[in-house]
Amino acid sequence: MATLTQTRPAAPKARPIHGDKRDAGAQSLIYLFLLVPMAALAAAVPIAWSTGLLSWTDIALAVGFYLLTLHGVTVGFHRLFTHGSFKPNRPVKITLAILGSMSVQGPLITWVADHRRHHAFSDREGDPHSPWLYGTSAWALSRGFWHAHMGWMFQPRNTTNEERFAPDLRRDRDLVMVDRLFPLWTLATLLLPAVLGGLITMSWQGALTAFFWAGLVRISALHHATWSTNSICHMMGERPFKSRDKAANFWPLALLSGGESWHNSHHADQTCARHGVKRGQIDTSARVIRLIEQAGWATDVKWPTPERLAKLAAD
Repeated sequence: MATLTQTRPAAPKARPIHGDKRDAGAQSLIYLFLLVPMAALAAAVPIAWSTGLLSWTDIALAVGFYLLTLHGVTVGFHRLFTHGSFKPNRPVKITLAILGSMSVQGPLITWVADHRRHHAFSDREGDPHSPWLYGTSAWALSRGFWHAHMGWMFQPRNTTNEERFAPDLRRDRDLVMVDRLFPLWTLATLLLPAVLGGLITMSWQGALTAFFWAGLVRISALHHATWSTNSICHMMGERPFKSRDKAANFWPLALLSGGESWHNSHHADQTCARHGVKRGQIDTSARVIRLIEQAGWATDVKWPTPERLAKLAAD
């Protein structure tokens, strides 16, 4: 008589952490806007001092576009698309995706995949931008700071598998379209300030200075505010909440980062819509989410509760 044997199904093959090489065009744009805005920022002060080519129009446009693109990243790319801190309606979802893309920090899905991988392996092997991967000596931490701040983006092998870390975004046709149009949002984030500057001042000089200050310099300033969360906020600051990594709250960056520098609070409770959970902690991104909720444009906002904070508090 034939015997029946029971065999176990083969275990599913683990999806790799790293992904294929990023699209060459998008990668080139990222490199371009890492280096050119920094050079512009380095030249900004002496140029302004010696020529006076800076006006209140330039300042207003720079601050306005900084706030729009900052919160596109913090509210959109980070708290919404990476962590699902709230559920927006479709127009808000698309608007936040476009504004975040106009920060020129890379295409939406790539950004989210990188950040989810960061949380999955925070300050351990596999984290794309931890400052603690080289040791704790002075030289190792200097090397780690550079790597966490921006060096990791220049490592072609340090890509993230989007199918593993952002499959939900890859299934959203709206977000896939915004992701593919990254070059268009890059062009818009530079041309719009220039066009507005030229129209307000009715001069080519106004267009050029707005392009410089509200375009290049603003992008560079926002880049460094974002990168500082990866570097500084994993090296120094307070840790009032339990976390399995070295994420810390660093108050000097709170305003410039839109509340992202309350990083220990965020790593302790990643889906929370508010990072500055204690009294007096500035978190403009949480305020934006509150306004969206009050307008009826978002639901299921994950706000902190006293019970949750007490449970997460460090011993």
